[in-house]
Amino acid sequence: MRLLEIKEVELIETYSKKKEKIYKMISLIIKKDEEISRKTKEAGKFILATNLVEENKLEASEILITYKNQQSTERGFRFLKDPLFFTDSFFVGKPERIETMLFLMSLCLLIYNLGQRELRNCLKRVKKGINNQVGKVTLRPTLRWIFQCFQGIHYVILNGVKQIVNLTEERRFILSLLPASCQRYYL
Repeated sequence: MRLLEIKEVELIETYSKKKEKIYKMISLIIKKDEEISRKTKEAGKFILATNLVEENKLEASEILITYKNQQSTERGFRFLKDPLFFTDSFFVGKPERIETMLFLMSLCLLIYNLGQRELRNCLKRVKKGINNQVGKVTLRPTLRWIFQCFQGIHYVILNGVKQIVNLTEERRFILSLLPASCQRYYL
């Protein structure tokens, strides 16, 4: 609130549809431009260090971009360490098997990220979001959340009739954004 100033506060008493008394506040909010500018300058400083001693190898801006891009890599490895990914249950002793597991896990992470990016691009194209874990509409869901959404869908054969149960409208919408190779398992 130090960056904003509230002026001209007006309190309005009204009633809800359920005839309950509620209050609404209307005010004028003014940005403190000098304070915002000062805070921006303070937050905009980075100490860049590298072990590349040749001055012409990397510009300071390139080092900063590389550093900031590490976030997505770190997020990916956090995904690999997640108990739902079952990486803690693997034990390999030979170095070549460790390399193979690392390659396969990296390949899985690449496919995961490509799928997540494609889903987000499709949501952006259709200009419609889906509910996240807390019920808030988002255009940037994680693919892990999508996997969890699809956990309740089951293939059932009852009295010789094959059917898919729990395929809600939201799940159908998500499926419509996925490639045909994914849709064929559910539709």
